Amino acid sequence: MKDMLSAISYGEILWDVFPDGKALGGAPLNLCLRLKSLGLTVKMISRLGSDPLAEETRTAIEKFDLDQSLIQEDNSLETGQVLVNLDSSGSASYTIKEPVAWDAIASTESNKKAVSQTDLFIFGSLAARSETSRNTLKELLAKAKYAIFDVNLRAPHYKMEHLIQFMKQADMIKMNDEELEEIAQHLDIKSQNISEQIEAISKHTNTSLICVTCGSEGAILYQDGKIHKHSGYKIEVVDTVGAGDSFLAGLIYQLVMVENNAEKSLAFACALGSLVAGKKGANAKISKEKISEKMAE
Repeated sequence: MKDMLSAISYGEILWDVFPDGKALGGAPLNLCLRLKSLGLTVKMISRLGSDPLAEETRTAIEKFDLDQSLIQEDNSLETGQVLVNLDSSGSASYTIKEPVAWDAIASTESNKKAVSQTDLFIFGSLAARSETSRNTLKELLAKAKYAIFDVNLRAPHYKMEHLIQFMKQADMIKMNDEELEEIAQHLDIKSQNISEQIEAISKHTNTSLICVTCGSEGAILYQDGKIHKHSGYKIEVVDTVGAGDSFLAGLIYQLVMVENNAEKSLAFACALGSLVAGKKGANAKISKEKISEKMAE
């Protein structure tokens, strides 16, 4: 294993509001917490309101012992919330409030310095929906040593021209199969073959590392011109919230921190993602021992 790596996750902190209660979430926070549980040194760049929900948020984050020094406070916009609806199979759909505090993440000397001194900078597409947070993201990307883009399309909260530009600035891209199809259509990629679509996107964006998750069918990793596949693990799904975030955390951990081996990294990531899908909520505790047990099935 390599020396301890550091990572900064950029974007939304919010509450997923379910029919039976609410849970702390936001893909960048879920990813950040999972990376921390795997042993990386992590920080989060985001913005909360100055409302009671912000106090509840900070208290909840404290329980994870997560550094909050780069989480800003907004005096006019409220802390983010998302209304979550789960269908009979456990798949989630989202209604995302706007504008909220994380739409106004400010560019500061402290967060630019932090990104320049950090090994990995990870960001998603949702926090780029507003001009303020999008411009801050652009400034931070200019400081990043290694940028990882988690394409997380939530209609209507994105513009394709912004996504393509961010893909070109990323060293690694992760998306799901539906997002791949939408991006391929936008780029006028004619092939219906997933591997060929990924290769074409890699060429268009000049990104040599692209991962595509395929739900219960596992995942595909394109690395330096080669395609690697894993068929995934069977699990009784409770809900899919946060499963993709944990998958990406597992992939980053294995590929970058443990061993640059595509097959092992995909297996680890698929096992972790499936275990999260088998539990309620995005940030359930999953031990490395449980992941190893799942991989051994």
